[in-house]
Amino acid sequence: MDPLTLTTAYEILSRPLDGILAQLSATLAPVVPHTGAAELSTHCAHSPFKTAGETRGLTSTELAPLLAAGVPGEPWQGTARLGGRDRAVLAVTSGATARHSLLVLLREDGAAPAGPDELTLVQALWDLVTSHLDRFAVEAMPGALARSRTAADTRARVGAELATAHAAALSGLLSVLRSGSLDDTAARAAATELAAAALLEVRAARRQDRAIAEEPAGDAFRRLAEQLRPMLRHSPVRLELGPPDAGRSLPADVAHAARAIVRALLLIVLEQDGLSRVHVGWQLAEDELRAAVRDDGPGVIGACEIGAGTVRDRLDVLGGRLEIETVPHWGTTMTAVLPLAAPDAPAGPAHPLTSLGEREIEVLRHLALGHRNRRISEELHISESTVKFHVANILGKLGVGSRGEAAALFHAAA
Repeated sequence: MDPLTLTTAYEILSRPLDGILAQLSATLAPVVPHTGAAELSTHCAHSPFKTAGETRGLTSTELAPLLAAGVPGEPWQGTARLGGRDRAVLAVTSGATARHSLLVLLREDGAAPAGPDELTLVQALWDLVTSHLDRFAVEAMPGALARSRTAADTRARVGAELATAHAAALSGLLSVLRSGSLDDTAARAAATELAAAALLEVRAARRQDRAIAEEPAGDAFRRLAEQLRPMLRHSPVRLELGPPDAGRSLPADVAHAARAIVRALLLIVLEQDGLSRVHVGWQLAEDELRAAVRDDGPGVIGACEIGAGTVRDRLDVLGGRLEIETVPHWGTTMTAVLPLAAPDAPAGPAHPLTSLGEREIEVLRHLALGHRNRRISEELHISESTVKFHVANILGKLGVGSRGEAAALFHAAA
């Protein structure tokens, strides 16, 4: 591979997650000139729709048909209705993830079509970027998981409020227009058709958002099963599976986290001697998912064997917990309990500190003592990356720009 291509890829992937699209666009601009770029990444629960450059008026709803029609590995060049007008575009679909991802480059009218070499480069870089971003989702890294939970909850609340208000207004409009007291039948019919189409658009947008932000429980568990079977393919240990109610859906971040946690727990379980059977099952309650790993081993696994790694970090980010039940000589059951939604934020906090969670208060207390990230990591038994994300959340919630300002607020409240 051309060293320049490797350098280019490194420059793109080394950017913060929210800066990757802009860097990709800047990299491709000399190869395929364009004025703006947009992506619709169905693996990303917290911000599936991103833009860079001149993309005013562009919406994720407009990109959805391009994603649905796209064929991985076959970039498409043509005209699409985007931002309220017909635009020349290059649309690239990646099959590097289970549900595909779309990159759209907005081109100047009359721009010369990209050649085969340019299309090959764009496809390769988009596949690489998509695979990179998907890893954060699939592995449910604690930092990405925290951003996913916060942004997904916010988007869901705002989207639900806007959609409900829009639907209510349009429904009222329909009832008026359908009234027999209106004289202008033609005007009434035309307005009724327009309002009905708008209602359908709202509903389609809500379905699209659910498709990105949620995952059917049955499909989520089947993906887990596909990941677990190779782990025991050549092992004498028998894997038993207990799927959840397939008629319900899970938040995508919860599904990703549950799979990652179960994989990690299974690796711990398989280190035991005298094991013949492992049962993995999910149970969905009204407000939580219980992902259990049960074995018939010696029954001696304890909290120390789990350690302070990413299992606890992921649970901490989502407000979950790990339950361990052991019966000597009969086996161990480890159950990850994951809330399906983040707790509601308190209304009208009297002081900025009341907006912080329990773990954030603990981290802030160490900041006030002047401790660095490594010391905080050791004291709270969490990874340094999790400490960094807690610190970033603390600064954002308190509206301050430094650790010192945050510490000053803590001392003032003490």
